Amino acid sequence: MRAKKLEKILIRGPNWVGDAVLAIPAIRAIRARFPEAEITLLVRPFVSGLFATAPFIDKVWSEPKPSSLADWIRITREIRNRQFDMALLLPNSFESALMILLGGVPKRIGYATDGRQWMLTDAVTAVSESRHQMQYYLDLVKVISATVESPSIEIEATRHERDTARKLLATEGIAYSAPFLALSPGAAYGTAKRWHEDRFANVADNLARELGFCVAVIGSEMERSIATRICERMASPTAVLAGKTSLETLIGVLAESSLMITNDSGPMHIAAALGVPTVAIFGSTDERVTGPCGPRTRIVKHRVECSPCLLRECPIDHRCMNGVTVDAVCRAARDLVQS
Repeated sequence: MRAKKLEKILIRGPNWVGDAVLAIPAIRAIRARFPEAEITLLVRPFVSGLFATAPFIDKVWSEPKPSSLADWIRITREIRNRQFDMALLLPNSFESALMILLGGVPKRIGYATDGRQWMLTDAVTAVSESRHQMQYYLDLVKVISATVESPSIEIEATRHERDTARKLLATEGIAYSAPFLALSPGAAYGTAKRWHEDRFANVADNLARELGFCVAVIGSEMERSIATRICERMASPTAVLAGKTSLETLIGVLAESSLMITNDSGPMHIAAALGVPTVAIFGSTDERVTGPCGPRTRIVKHRVECSPCLLRECPIDHRCMNGVTVDAVCRAARDLVQS
């Protein structure tokens, strides 16, 4: 395949923030392979902020999940109208492949999953189910001879994102120049991924006292009650930002932070990609597949026979998270900050 023949490329991006971060090296590899092509990234609105100023994307096309057949047909027609030469499908769903097929894209690349192989011109068989998600996406772009030897997942916050974050922090009691650690105690997938609220509070208090940090608790609107309960347990100056940040502002908050303590979550991947010292607590999920990728990360995990179970709720005694101690997380944080 000659790069000059591919003038317009569509990348169907992942539907979750964490997966979208892990897809960045693959998207960069496509840009490097086709430097002159116009690359459009199609993603959900709650993911689009991650790529708003990305230099390796020409256009970000944001669409919510179709709520009706009419919506689905509208998007499919728009794909056809834009006349893409090639599409790369990062989600594994049948629906995403069908939309690209009916959208008339002549070259369609994706994994041969969910019974969709017949809809793809280049159907790729996954090498291993336990492969890290970042590598999983990189393996896919090898089909178009993209170079994947030195993948970069690093991102940078814009000055506007940082300034907006600092203004928000100031309204919540953290001075403009004050160092702070970020806590991400939620996890969208379910309670099995969540470490205990009292231990988050203890870790934050210990580290804030030792290192002279304030504390900012982040999360979604649905996780505000978790953030509030943690704040109520703490003696250190703490701001509850859960439900108060757009994705762009969250990027700014994390970029301004000096340390991140987190469950396995989307914000974990953002912080790691920003180069923020990130301590990630794992229990029910597999760090070999979804662990943070970045220059300054540590994983804390108490190994038990039933982990990783990948369940939303623990059916027994949550022993994987019960075994993660405050001391273990504090030690990992100190090592990172001092390294």
